[in-house]
Amino acid sequence: MPSRLAIRHFPDSILRRVSEPVRTVDRQTRIFIDQLIKFMKCQPGGIGIAAPQVGVPRQIAIVDASAKVPGAKLLVLINPVITTFEHEAIFREGCMSLPDFTANVRRAEKIKFEWRDIHFKKQEHITSGLEARCVQHEIDHLNGFLFVDRVVSLKTDVFRRKRYL
Repeated sequence: MPSRLAIRHFPDSILRRVSEPVRTVDRQTRIFIDQLIKFMKCQPGGIGIAAPQVGVPRQIAIVDASAKVPGAKLLVLINPVITTFEHEAIFREGCMSLPDFTANVRRAEKIKFEWRDIHFKKQEHITSGLEARCVQHEIDHLNGFLFVDRVVSLKTDVFRRKRYL
């Protein structure tokens, strides 16, 4: 695990790799998860991050939509899998690994998913809206996909991010 975290940007090849499943949560993994949470919280607008985005090809992601979704809480997702998808919707997304762009992305509006928590206990949750979108986005990172792989149209639905001085 890296001692200092930094975002990997496209076209870094680690972003296209399928991450390795976590077999156990040892001390080193817990330290990495704590670092990943702190790092995500320091990023402007960051509500999710996946281990491959900082160069670690393991099935670990953090999602925290609590600032924008009432009742949501920080989720540490280890080996997450979506088991049910319902109702597609198109919504604008961005990503720390492609910081110069946003895009209209088609995703399920509601999902059911399972994962292992920090204690390696199996969890299951149903969510919708922004939290569901974020979970799908981070799981995509674990499987080597980026949000631009799911855009409606590469010609009309990818936008250069506005910069303000």
